[in-house]
Amino acid sequence: AILVQRKEFDLLTSTLYALAASLGFLLAIILMAGIRERFEITRIPRSMKGVPSGLIMAGIMSLAFMAFKGMIA
Repeated sequence: AILVQRKEFDLLTSTLYALAASLGFLLAIILMAGIRERFEITRIPRSMKGVPSGLIMAGIMSLAFMAFKGMIA
């Protein structure tokens, strides 16, 4: 909501922006779920299971999504 107000979008543009943002979030969640399932069948050290592997995965995915941002802008 703050980004929509800052960029002064009208109703149609803000609706499309919200739809695109929700689709991007859905894509990220689906990718993270798939990677987490893959982690369950692979051998990972006990100290890296759970939260540490999730944080590393989220960091690498954020770098990948930042590359997509550079392609569009």
